[in-house]
Amino acid sequence: VSIGNICRSPIAEAVFRKLVTDEKLENKWMTDSAAVSDWNVGRSPDARALSCLRNHGIETAHKARQVTKDDFQTFDYILCMDESNLRDLKRKSNQVKDCKAKIELLGTYDPQKQLIIEDPYYGSEKDFETVYEQCVRCCKAFLENVH
Repeated sequence: VSIGNICRSPIAEAVFRKLVTDEKLENKWMTDSAAVSDWNVGRSPDARALSCLRNHGIETAHKARQVTKDDFQTFDYILCMDESNLRDLKRKSNQVKDCKAKIELLGTYDPQKQLIIEDPYYGSEKDFETVYEQCVRCCKAFLENVH
């Protein structure tokens, strides 16, 4: 989960989906991404995010959406990108009865200990590549941890 659901979280979602597909585990995982805000609802990911994924042979048809109450009751894990997302999600989860989702920073799984996945929106192509690499490391480690 990220602020607008057009850069970091769609990259993480696409990376994780490819990982579980490659491992033949796609039937065990329901993977999605969402935003804390409603700014970009219905929009495709940022063109630079799509281009970065395409460079790595990954396609996504994701459309931005906002986190819902159901998400907290449906998903086992809600992994987010930075401290402000974490705060917002924990606040939202407190208003949900039967919240079963474990809310964590995706970066807690990074073997290189990069806790925060910075928003590349105002950055360059290189920043999107950095996000991609962080997502690959974190998603692999997450999958190994919970598999």
